[in-house]
Amino acid sequence: MNLEQKLNQVLAHFEELRTKLSSSMEDPAEFARLSKEYSDLTPIAEKILEWQQSIEEKKNLDDLLLDPALDKELKEMAQDDLQRLQDRLPNLLLEIQVLLLPKDVDDDRNAILEIRAGTGGEEAALFAAVLLRMYQRYAELQGWRFELMHENDTGLGGIKEASASISGRGVFAKLKFESGVHRVQRVPETEAGGRIHTSAATV
Repeated sequence: MNLEQKLNQVLAHFEELRTKLSSSMEDPAEFARLSKEYSDLTPIAEKILEWQQSIEEKKNLDDLLLDPALDKELKEMAQDDLQRLQDRLPNLLLEIQVLLLPKDVDDDRNAILEIRAGTGGEEAALFAAVLLRMYQRYAELQGWRFELMHENDTGLGGIKEASASISGRGVFAKLKFESGVHRVQRVPETEAGGRIHTSAATV
């Protein structure tokens, strides 16, 4: 089975789920199962439809540019649109391939985020605070619930360690690869001589 057939199969299953959902209202357990499967498949189906639409749009632009009667201004606009699509299509395809990867059974779970300042003194503590604010802002953008559980600050704007509970859809799937040591090289606010320092924090 080639990729196009696989994508069409996914869309066919998506439509089948939509039909089944409308006829399973009397069975709460079956309705809940179908609803979750439909919800999980929705972002994949939307991305496939976007990709197919882009392919069709590219074909139309290719045909348009073959028209000898096309005036210069329209031709330039069509070429710009075609270039935009040619740049976008590989990324779209990659996004689809990532979405089609088998899911980790823990992907829909919530997470406890722990951040600890590492080597680098007060600058590391400031970096840890920046990381905490970054994850909090990211959680807000994702529509997740972010609850600070513990914070040990330095009194100078930094944190020695902090932990937060993050809950919502796909939290663990999107945060699990953040685990590890994060490093930054910069001229710190605490450095008067303008020297570059390396600071670290663990997540």
